[in-house]
Amino acid sequence: MQIHDVTSQGNNHDKRKRVGRGVGSGNGKTAGRGHNGQKSRSGDNPRVGFEGGQMPIFRRMPKRGFTNARFKKHYTLINLESFTSFSEGEIIDLAAVLERGLARKSGDMLKVLGLGEVTTKVTVRAHKFSGTAKNKIEAAGGIAEVIS
Repeated sequence: MQIHDVTSQGNNHDKRKRVGRGVGSGNGKTAGRGHNGQKSRSGDNPRVGFEGGQMPIFRRMPKRGFTNARFKKHYTLINLESFTSFSEGEIIDLAAVLERGLARKSGDMLKVLGLGEVTTKVTVRAHKFSGTAKNKIEAAGGIAEVIS
């Protein structure tokens, strides 16, 4: 640090770098661009992901198989053993199941599975039933309605 740096008043910004103004300026001849190569040329602006002609990483990586993730159907699953809290003649649907906290909401549709027994005569409205669930509900005198 020099004394003139400390006492300097005025300019709050550095002078603009003037390139290509002779070797004495320190930025002459190649104007700070180095020697040859793509970045020394005018119009240098390779696209994002360009690797100088080498096969880009997104083309080198394998892309395999089929994914149906965007169109997958998400079901809220419930077993017959959860129906013990419902009384005779009640209607069991997705709203009733979620209201009683019998299942976490993990989908927009309800699927009834066959684990457990049904002792009461209930109407179950669901989007899907397993074979055993449907048989057990109907054996108890209930109705298994498939809604679409």
